[in-house]
Amino acid sequence: MSGTLAGHRIAVLVESDFYEHEIWYYSYRFPEEGAELHFLTRLWGQESITFTGHEYKAPFVCAESFEGMDDDALRSYSAIIVPSAMVSDRLRYSEDLSKLPPATDFVRRAFAEPRIVKGIICHGLWLLSRVPELVRGRRLTCHPNLYGDALNMGAEYVDSDVVVDDDLVTGRTGAQAGLFARTVIERIHARAAVPAGVS
Repeated sequence: MSGTLAGHRIAVLVESDFYEHEIWYYSYRFPEEGAELHFLTRLWGQESITFTGHEYKAPFVCAESFEGMDDDALRSYSAIIVPSAMVSDRLRYSEDLSKLPPATDFVRRAFAEPRIVKGIICHGLWLLSRVPELVRGRRLTCHPNLYGDALNMGAEYVDSDVVVDDDLVTGRTGAQAGLFARTVIERIHARAAVPAGVS
């Protein structure tokens, strides 16, 4: 496939109560740029799960999991996106409180890879509540309801629709999905231009 992001892979986490307009937008926008788009979730040992959207209860079938993904597979992605709505709240569930939720651990590993653009929008910040060190001291925005969470995590809140802090792109709400996606695309290009071995 041709396009400015040909050869790049983008992952979007998904669960029930997703914001339909945002997820539908990504499903068209990133492939439009030539990117290979993957929706990832926790499959709980199943081959696929059909999730439902928040506003219209629209069905969305996901058949790919982030669980068990090795480092090479993780590094094959140019961006990992944590979307808005209740996705992150559902994915931060852990049946064993002594361990990080699998989705949180997956994003933690992505943060250790500076060449991967991390995109977090709206309530997506909830997924990092167990690992506040990932955003401590970093500039970000989030849904106004998470303003206190951002401060408690030690982040520098910026009153803006989209904020870029190096390899981290954050968006205020799902309503800014268009600007957020465009900024993620720009950051993928910027990170790809950095020579290998340079963070």
